[in-house]
Amino acid sequence: MPLLCEKRGHVAILTLSRPDARNAWDEDFNEGLAAQLGELEHDHEVRCVILTGDEKGAAFSAGANLADTETHTVASPAAFITGIPHWRKFVANLLTDFPKPVIAAVNGYAIGIGCIATYCCDLIVASERAEWRLPQVRLGIMPAYGGAVRLARWVGKGHAMKAALGHPIDAAEAYRIGLAQWLVPHAELMDRALQVAGDIADLPPLAARLAKESLTKGLDIPNIQDASEVDVYRFMALSQTEDSKEAHKAWREKRKATVRGT
Repeated sequence: MPLLCEKRGHVAILTLSRPDARNAWDEDFNEGLAAQLGELEHDHEVRCVILTGDEKGAAFSAGANLADTETHTVASPAAFITGIPHWRKFVANLLTDFPKPVIAAVNGYAIGIGCIATYCCDLIVASERAEWRLPQVRLGIMPAYGGAVRLARWVGKGHAMKAALGHPIDAAEAYRIGLAQWLVPHAELMDRALQVAGDIADLPPLAARLAKESLTKGLDIPNIQDASEVDVYRFMALSQTEDSKEAHKAWREKRKATVRGT
């Protein structure tokens, strides 16, 4: 399986590893993510996930495997219709719907589907070598599964339109427009990503999960009043957890809380 998984304490690192093709995306990456994220969702020791590209590939991911002549083709309308359920397992949904925070550590080119994958994570740490590209329109297609709309939610319509029509975003611009939340020298990328992941892993994990859920689901709720009222229920549920009681007690006693996800 070209998707590698390593666990370091409460953090799991998933690495897209097809270095001979600059970590080009094929169906096995989707299958690997579906399997690994499914396991990590139920691994209560894991509280945060980092997604990155194999350093030997000198890229995060070079996008779809265009060497395969079947890429971006559909055999027939019937094949498309019967394949729609498969699209629901597209990387965009796998990462967005994963209940725990996911950090993209972007170590080089993130192209096409590789580009979309980065901003379907929750936070982005970028190497100075990172670059984002959506070349689909030049290939006579378009960014799949809401790829441009998802980007617009991060950086606004103008920046997203510019990218969707083929203009690259380098690391400095990504940081300036808010696509990347951290920009670091290349050699420091994984250290910073692990630091951010470690900070998240130290948080009460149930609260971190519902904070992610509140934001990702809330963006789909058409008015702030309804989004706010749903959050009341999340807040109430969290206030009953042992972690909440321990965190409040630790704050009053001026010590670090011991959280267990209960």
